[in-house]
Formats: sequence, C-alpha cells, structure tokens
Amino acid sequence: MSSKDSGKSAATQATEVDEAIPGKPVPEPPTVTEPTEVRGPLPRKPDQDGPHTISPTGQTTGADQASSAQDGPFLTTAQGNRLHDTDHSLKAGPRGPVLLQDHHLREKITHFDHERIPERVVHARGAAAHGVFRAYGTAEKITKAAFLGADVETPVFVRFSTVLGSRGSADTVRDTRGFATKFYTAEGTFDLVGNNIPVFFIQDAIKFPDVIHAGKPHPDREIPQAQSAHDSFWDFVTLHTEATHHTLWNMSDRGIPRSFRMMEGFGVHTFRLVNAEGSTTLVKFHWKPRLGVHSLVWEEAQITGGMDPDFHRRDLADAIEAGAFPQWELAVQTFPDTPEQTFEGIDLLDPTNIVPEEMAPVQPIGLLTLNANPTNFFAETEQVAFHPGHLVPGIDVTDDPLLAGRLFSYLDTQITRLAGPNFAQIPINRTHAPVNDMTRDGFHQDAVHTGVAPYRPNSLDGGCPFLAGADTGAYIEVPVDLPAAQKVREAPASFDDHFSQPRRFWLSMSPVEREHIIAAYTFELGKCYEQAIKERALQVLANIDPELCEGVATGLGLPAPGADRPLASVDPSPALSQIGQTWPLDGRIIGIVADDNSDLDGVRALRRAVLDSDMVPLVIAPAGGKLDPGGEPITVQRTFATARSVEFDAVVLAGAPGPGKDAYGARDAKAGDPTAADHTETDPRVLLMLSEAYRHGKALGGWAGAEEAFQAAGVPTAAPGVALGSDSSATMNQLTQLLGRHRVWERFATTF
Repeated sequence: MSSKDSGKSAATQATEVDEAIPGKPVPEPPTVTEPTEVRGPLPRKPDQDGPHTISPTGQTTGADQASSAQDGPFLTTAQGNRLHDTDHSLKAGPRGPVLLQDHHLREKITHFDHERIPERVVHARGAAAHGVFRAYGTAEKITKAAFLGADVETPVFVRFSTVLGSRGSADTVRDTRGFATKFYTAEGTFDLVGNNIPVFFIQDAIKFPDVIHAGKPHPDREIPQAQSAHDSFWDFVTLHTEATHHTLWNMSDRGIPRSFRMMEGFGVHTFRLVNAEGSTTLVKFHWKPRLGVHSLVWEEAQITGGMDPDFHRRDLADAIEAGAFPQWELAVQTFPDTPEQTFEGIDLLDPTNIVPEEMAPVQPIGLLTLNANPTNFFAETEQVAFHPGHLVPGIDVTDDPLLAGRLFSYLDTQITRLAGPNFAQIPINRTHAPVNDMTRDGFHQDAVHTGVAPYRPNSLDGGCPFLAGADTGAYIEVPVDLPAAQKVREAPASFDDHFSQPRRFWLSMSPVEREHIIAAYTFELGKCYEQAIKERALQVLANIDPELCEGVATGLGLPAPGADRPLASVDPSPALSQIGQTWPLDGRIIGIVADDNSDLDGVRALRRAVLDSDMVPLVIAPAGGKLDPGGEPITVQRTFATARSVEFDAVVLAGAPGPGKDAYGARDAKAGDPTAADHTETDPRVLLMLSEAYRHGKALGGWAGAEEAFQAAGVPTAAPGVALGSDSSATMNQLTQLLGRHRVWERFATTF
C-alpha cells in the first residue's frame, strides 16, 4: 500500500494516492455515455480471486480461472444463442399480448425466479475471502496432518458471519460471529468451523434448535431482527443456565467486534490429534489476529448499523484491496489424552468451558493470510459449504456431545440448501485431492463418470477403487477404548457447574470492559417485556458477581438479589481482556477533514504519510470532487453529509472548515439551523464527528487552527488522545502512537 519513491512528480503521487483508496467497483473507469464499441468482459480486479480450477473429481485442470467466468462480447441465452434485444417481450404487435413462444423471456424470468437459494438457518449473513495458510512445522510432533508440516502452504477460503440475523441484516449487531476456514489440503478438505467466542450456549446438540428458536425473531411478528434483546432469548438462557458463560462473552465487547480482521477465532470443541507414531494429544484451536482483538463501543455499533449495515464486509474487502492483508496465527492448547479427558479439573468435553491460557499456553503452529476477495459473492461466499466432519489424517474428533450433533447437522443442511448431495462439486467446495467415491447421479452431478461398477468389491472395473491402508494415507479413526455403560439421556456431573467459568471471565475484565458488560445486560434486559424474566436474569448474575448484578439491577430499577449459592473461587485470566497491549496499524482508516481554505499541502503530506504507514486516508470535505485552490488536486472521498465518525479509527482536522452549502436542516438534519444563535463558524457536522469520536475513545488530531473546531465541539484540547501539532507531520507522529492501543481508554470513566 505504501510508496516512498521521492522521484515521482507531485501529480503522479497524487494519482497514486487516489488509486490506493479502496472501494473502486471495476478495474477500468466507466464512460459517461453507454459504451457502443464491441469488446469482451472486463478482467477481474487485482484484489479478486476465484475458486481454483479443480474438476468435479478433484483433478487440477490447469485452466485459467477466468475460464469459469462468462465470456464473449455479445449477450446470449444460457445455451449461447446471441440476442439482439433483451428489453422487450415477444408480443403480437407493439401492444401485445405477449406470446408464450418467447423462450428468452421464459428463460430469463425462470432463472430470476430461482436465483435465490434457501439462506442458512444460522450464519446467514456472511463475508469471505481467499488466502493461504503456511505451517510453521511446530505441530509435527503432535499430528501427522500433512498441511501442518514445516513451510507447507495450503490454499484456504474463510467465511465470517453473524449467527442470528438474516442475509439482509446489519453487520454490527451484538451477536456471536462465525469463523469458518476451509483448508484445501493435498490429503482432502479440512474444515475448521468455529466462532469468535470459545464457548457455546449449550452442552448438547439436541438443544441447538431450542437456543436458535429462542434467539431468532419472535415467530408471530418476525421481530426483532438479528438481536438477542427480547423476551424469548432471555427466557431460555435464564432457565438454561449452562448458557451463562457464552451469554457473558456475548454481552462483553466481544459481541460487537470492530472488524473481522481484529477478531479472534476458536474451534470451540476439543479435538484429538494423532502423530506419525500413533500417539494422541487433545487440543483446542485458536486463531490469533495479528492486529489484536478490538471491538466497537455500543453507541458506535448502533450508529454504524444505520450508516453502513455492510460495515464489516466492506472493511474486510477494502483492506484486502488496499493490500493490508489480514493475518491470523493458528495456535493450539495441548492436553494429555487421558481416559477422563479433563485438564486441571476442567472437563474438556464440555463446550461451555475454556482452559485459561495461563494454565495451558497457546502455541502458534501456522500463519493465515487473506489476500484475495471473491469474484462472485453467490458462487463463492453463499455456496461455500462447511462441515466439521471434513477431516484429514492426523485430526480426529472427541466425544463432545455438541460436536457429535454438528457432525450430522452440517451435512444434512447442505443437502437441503444446495439442492442435493453433489454440493461438494460446486467449484468453491471442490477438494484439491483426487476423488473416487463411487457415489453417482443426483441433482447437479457435474462429473462424467466412467466404468460400469460403482460398487466394491468389483472385477468389472478391474477392482478399482481400492481401499487404502494407514501406510497409503487412509483416514483411520483413533481406536478409543469405551467403558461399559448404560444407554441414557443425561449429562455427566462435571457439566453441572455453570457459574465458575463466567465468574473467571468477569474477574478478568478491565474496569472499562466491566462497565460495557453492565451496560449490555441493562440494554438487553431493558428490551424485555416480562418482569419475571428480568428478575430471573438478575438471579443468574448474582451467582456470577454481586457488583455485576447490582449494576444491572440499578439500570432496570429492580432490587438486586443475593447469590443463592457460594461464589466460585477462581483466579482471573489476564489473556481474556482486550486491553493493555499495542498492535500494528495496517488498514486503519484515517479521516482527514479539510476544505479549500485548509492547509492543503499539509493534507497532501498527511495522506502520503498515512499510506506509508500502511493505513488508508479518506478526505472529508464540504462537497465531493476535488480540493484544488491552485495546486495539485486532492480527491474527496467523503462529504460532511455522507461521513460519520464511526467509519474512522482517527479523525484529523486541517484547520476549522466552515459550513458547506448544504449545511441546513432541510438538506441534512445533522447540520441544524444556520440561523440559530448558537450556530458555529465550523460546519456542525464536523463538530458532530469530533464529539462522537471523542466519546468513543478515538484518536483525534489537527493543525492550522483546528483548536477552534475542537473548542466549538466541546472537546478539551488537553484531553488524552488529542494530538494538536504545528503541522501535519507532527500531528501524524502523535496519532501513530495513539492508534496502536486501539482506543484512548483513559477517556472512559468507570466506577470500579
């Protein structure tokens, strides 16, 4: 993203800065009038990639990826017949009626009628990207999985998602996020299908329909969308207290991540790894983001949901387009594979448990880099099908009862959603290993099978396909000894502790994070209608911590009950807090506010410095177009009407811009009344940006008279995180130091 070639002209550098701003929809600029010169389709953008060119049976075809895209300069039917008109139905005369023989009309409308497939019941709203995983080799002692060998590179496709909302819901809702990774390994596809929260609401998959039905919109009115702030959700989780740990994570800042790029991922379950000698190790998988874990504050999330409901998917795509490739380290916690499958008293088969990192260190085993956006959302992001049962030699499952149900459910879901058993032949789902599975026919069978004996044993096809042994890469489940037992419907006694782990999480939070948790519970329960549900929730919170319960009770106007059991004695886990470290700045968005009267040379220098720091500068001005009072033009990316503070990680003012020509209420309500006695000389929308960013704990900066705007906005210029410099360079130096901490946490007052 950065360019430091001082030999380039100012005009060339200005053009490069403009081109570095992500969001360009097509690789070539369009013409004002409709193009009439015949040409073929435009190439895909440089930031885009598609599924690898693999045949339906897992063979590398060697074909260019563009060969799977539509091609040719002329519009055709689905069968390749060129069309001379697609705007008018075939009619009996200009006024009709329309003729049944219009095959193009019927083909076009029929396909349109069926171009939507059933959305996922959960994780319907998603965004995805292509990338590569490079293994460090540090896992070779505990697993024979080939893709985890030293320096092995594996293509991947990663899909992020929200759980509760529909495809049309907003990105920044409070919810659990999916973090699903498809590894296209040489031994077959491995899917690590996890979340951004390491624990789950339930311990047994048989209750999954219940928790989702409770969290989804009420069936009578189909509201609220993509929210847990309603009676049915809190009715379930307060009656079903095994959900308490996950609920607490969800009410923390983890429930509203700043970006997919700044979000941890977890495999949730305990898996069993097998090495080349047959020794086994139990593990939990972690994804650690290179940029650190960072979240929105609640007001910021609410504003963003209205201003840009696509905030997270846009952030991911723009970062990749800008060259700020998101990265995560894959890491594992390891545990001895004992018959009890416990560690330090923690049941490893209970998916509502974590093992604190201080007790079992998280050990990195490889690096994931996302470096290309999908070429087509439907073909890739929407049709990708994950399944926890997509395993490779060296990775096996455990007896976690939630995982057992997922092994059935995911496969069953794909058959319905993707219209048959051949969903693995959709390009984005195709394995990169050879396939000879003897399955035949069915909807959307793309492979053209040969032979006459799709069964074994056979002699007619020469005995092929043959069974493999462990020495030829066969997947063989670990032969685990099972104790004699009765067939029962019950959980082990070790699954009964629902409060000690939530208490550890609460005690591990910083004062600011605790305040956010109290506010989240207060908001969510305040949206419930039934008083009994609120009182029941307070009793659950009392069993976690009295200060948590009292804080929420105060907001609800209810008495705080006492705990009805002894509070657990646990040690905090500092690793659970998001606050206290510094992180790289890649892909941060810097809003630069300016007008024609600003120090535009300083703006040019700041834009270049931001790019050189691997961040993205967006210029915000009274109107679109260019800022150019006689110098090199500066492209405007946002206007005072379209910008809002929530889009930026920092806001910088090149002076105190005056009101734009649209700064009045009928045109933009944020501008207020220009005739009012308290109307300021700085555009009110700039002041709104400053005041919002200040109370959201964001870095602020300015030079060339920006102090006037800060004072008009009520922002103390001596406050923490306000960088006022003599010029843009001095301001930039201060901002760089501030941004590494994500927010200016000192601005948040707490009662703890």
